[in-house]
Amino acid sequence: MPESQKGLIRTAADLHRGMKAAADAVGILLVDGFHYLALFAIGATTVWSALAAFFTMFAKGRAELADILLLFIYLEIGATVGIYFKTTKLPVRYLIYIAITALGRVLIEIGGAEHRTGEDLLIVAGAILVLSFAVLVLRFASHKDDPSDTPSLGRHPDQHVDSHEPSKDDPTSRK
Repeated sequence: MPESQKGLIRTAADLHRGMKAAADAVGILLVDGFHYLALFAIGATTVWSALAAFFTMFAKGRAELADILLLFIYLEIGATVGIYFKTTKLPVRYLIYIAITALGRVLIEIGGAEHRTGEDLLIVAGAILVLSFAVLVLRFASHKDDPSDTPSLGRHPDQHVDSHEPSKDDPTSRK
């Protein structure tokens, strides 16, 4: 192959790599921008909804259990958004916690309604049990990836578990 063809092929390959790098950079920018915009919108909507629910409870002069559970749902949504902002990982367990809390609210409504049957209660309670088992499985399955997520097997309650910060009791972290 003549030298001019090799130069042309090399130039085309370099141009292709440059175009791909530029397209990847723009794509990453757009995806990250969308994620941050969407997370900010979800976070702001969650705060707005939580405040509206709180002021509604305040105006009623009391908070029922379903209202408190709704505030816990807002708290879990906020925690999920915050964790995603910090780690860019979506913790599935938090979404399951939200579902369990929402089903708890449904269970309260079913229990308060006189026309509901015991079958409805069993179905919702069974769904909560299945989701609780899913959380347990996820905790045991993810302990290899995240040491702070390990269920407390032989760990003292006061023992340091944050894998991102050194423990005061850890001799390797002392200077």
